[in-house]
Amino acid sequence: MKNVDILPESAAGPAYDVDCRRCPRLATFLDRVREANPGYFCRPVPPFGANDAALVIVGLAPGMHGANASGRPFTGDFAGILLYATLYAYGFASQPIATGRDDGLELIDCRITNAVKCLPPDNKPAPAEIRACNGYLAADLAYVPAGGAILALGRIAHDATLSALGAKRSALPFAHGARHALAGNVVLFDSYHCSRYNTNTGRLTAAMFHAVFDAICAHLDREGARRAA
Repeated sequence: MKNVDILPESAAGPAYDVDCRRCPRLATFLDRVREANPGYFCRPVPPFGANDAALVIVGLAPGMHGANASGRPFTGDFAGILLYATLYAYGFASQPIATGRDDGLELIDCRITNAVKCLPPDNKPAPAEIRACNGYLAADLAYVPAGGAILALGRIAHDATLSALGAKRSALPFAHGARHALAGNVVLFDSYHCSRYNTNTGRLTAAMFHAVFDAICAHLDREGARRAA
């Protein structure tokens, strides 16, 4: 089926392994989900976007009926509604809505990846699973160019990013709207995750999310960043 093809920019390598089963709990869970949903991707979800993109967004993990189904980060997830609309508004995506990997959406100087590539039960990866997947994230983040930006969506993504980069967590604490200077004039930006819970409760509003992207665009020196909504 078309929806189980691997993204073309995600060839086998240190940043991604479609056959990875190093976490027994996640591998077993994916097997069960695949049996119940034969058309779902149900494998480690590859990063989406060019390797050398100036902005890399790090999420938590695929959602059950979103990225785990489509095989593309935040595609079909509720969290993708705000994320892709914002990426489009700021010129990082060719369209504001992500429905499937055949929807024609392209990222522009942006890459999206996850701290954990496989769907975890109850959307909660175990610490050992985050550590086991950290080598893939480290390999993915190795492509971030000098002067680039990383956006961590939530504390787990923030901590996983620092671990992947060999940085001390205690020196760079997570906080929504925070920015942390890294080597090579790369800046790590923090945001609350654009999950259904955070947006429905008002913990994260579109205005708050846009403020983070204003800061990212200022760092990347992107003029005329935001399109009219």
